Amino acid sequence: MSDPTSPPEPDDTAGTDSGAADSRAGDASVMAPRSIRRSLATIVLGFEIIVVFLAALVIWGLSRGDSEGSPPSWVYLAAGGVIILALIATIGLLRFNWAYALGWAIQVLIIASGLLNPAMFFVGALFGGMWWYCMVAGARIDRERAAAAAQWKEQQ
Repeated sequence: MSDPTSPPEPDDTAGTDSGAADSRAGDASVMAPRSIRRSLATIVLGFEIIVVFLAALVIWGLSRGDSEGSPPSWVYLAAGGVIILALIATIGLLRFNWAYALGWAIQVLIIASGLLNPAMFFVGALFGGMWWYCMVAGARIDRERAAAAAQWKEQQ
């Protein structure tokens, strides 16, 4: 009897070249490492979801006693919800290169929300700076990792 936690032993009675089968199985189980740039972008956008939610609540609360010429207060909650949905969608689309441009557009939109609440100029600039740093540093780390992997593969 074999231990259920131990790996199965190869079957030598199959009549196939087990060396070729083993190399194919090894290649399938090795996944490419996830991009650092993508991981950092996911983190920044995830934190922005929380901040945009809280900012929408603040702007909604401050607008409840506004004058007659301003939009209804629910519009601010709806706008915050749309930005949150855009952030969530962007996180899911980061496997495509064009999604990073969408991330930049969302950063500009968040900075522009400072027109509704001046504190958002600061918050938007803070997250925009983090986004910029993550894009630059993440791309640099990914290039260095790719070069190291190519050099390692070359040595093999």
